[in-house]
Amino acid sequence: MVKNILITGGAGYIGSHIAEILIKKNKKVFLIDNLSTGHRQLINKKAKFFKLDIHYKNKVKNIIEKYQIDSIIHLAANLIIGEGQKKPKKYFKNNVLGTQKLLNACKNTTVKNFIFSSSAAIYKEGQYIVSEKSIIKPKSIYGKTKIKAEILIKNFAKKNKINYGILRYFNIAGSSPSGKIGLINENSDHLFKNFSIEIMKKKPKLKIYGINYKTKDGSCIRDFIHVSDIADIHYLVLNKINKLNISKILNCGYNKGSSVLQVAKEFRRQSPKKVDIIYTERRNNDLIKIIASNNKLKKFVKWSPKFNNLSKIVKSCIAWEKKIKLNEKL
Repeated sequence: MVKNILITGGAGYIGSHIAEILIKKNKKVFLIDNLSTGHRQLINKKAKFFKLDIHYKNKVKNIIEKYQIDSIIHLAANLIIGEGQKKPKKYFKNNVLGTQKLLNACKNTTVKNFIFSSSAAIYKEGQYIVSEKSIIKPKSIYGKTKIKAEILIKNFAKKNKINYGILRYFNIAGSSPSGKIGLINENSDHLFKNFSIEIMKKKPKLKIYGINYKTKDGSCIRDFIHVSDIADIHYLVLNKINKLNISKILNCGYNKGSSVLQVAKEFRRQSPKKVDIIYTERRNNDLIKIIASNNKLKKFVKWSPKFNNLSKIVKSCIAWEKKIKLNEKL
């Protein structure tokens, strides 16, 4: 039985959603976050929180030993692709060396399972529908740091006889159905967040970068997955690798794509105001189209998504943004 779970990056967007689900399942949850991008208001009150950087190996090890942590969900990372291109050393330090330090802290402890948040950014451009066996050739610094971290985890797990679950996220969006948690960071380079912020303005303008891609409507295509479905996957995969004592690499997406223009039109549809959609130049390092083959995931944990609906995702994002704006006024 999985009992005591430590989440790194536990005060972040995804970490807070995972904590919510695990606590509902009566797990003991411990959170580590240095609050550089995490937020105190997202910390679950029923979890034990430590303001700590994962680079402090001995302090992390003390927590693992004191609370007999059996499973780690490692989310702490820098993840803005554009920033990674400008600050490769920062990304290598936090995403690769940080992972190495965390793994070292797990040595000779009660840790039996290690779940890692990887990314679709590791895959080679132009494959469109990718399986776990697709060619790996990251375009971005961020993607390169994620694949390096994956290799570290696989090697460590083999030597130290622990189970790993490497979850390759596609594009995460949405907010918790409870209305309690969502994405706060305004500079996160996150499409749904940017559109949600814009929708709140008097004269909303939704920017689309590039309209001449070789896709149906000329805009990029992504596999957007609701954050609550991602959180659910962590719970299911953790239980399964623990029960079967095995390790898995799994794509996390819906096996379907939505274009950026489709997303913009859905935001426009749900807005009571007049919304302008503006086309601007392409950005470097944007993949044209990438969709997850999720057959392996569905087979492994018998997973069926609960929020696989663009309208639902957009609605939850707008509701969360309204809540943030309301809290700012109070």
